[in-house]
Amino acid sequence: MAQTQESAETIGLKCLAWLIGNEDLLPVFMGASGASEADLRAGANDPAYLGSVLDFVLMDDAWVIGFCEAEGLQYEALRHARAALPGGQEVNWT
Repeated sequence: MAQTQESAETIGLKCLAWLIGNEDLLPVFMGASGASEADLRAGANDPAYLGSVLDFVLMDDAWVIGFCEAEGLQYEALRHARAALPGGQEVNWT
């Protein structure tokens, strides 16, 4: 199911808010990405940054489940949202 970039950005923003509210996971994201608090604020307006937030959460099934259950989304919604944001295209290695 394809998503519009606008709906994908909405999911990305919700995911960023969920991540910021997660006291255990936020330091992991900030450490892995090198992001500062200012980067988080600025990233909320950048579709590519929101894509990187989704990339991070998509690394662990438990994180996907936690976010999707908190937002009432189907698990595959994150993957579809990621595909609609910059850099989210399927890689074709052939």
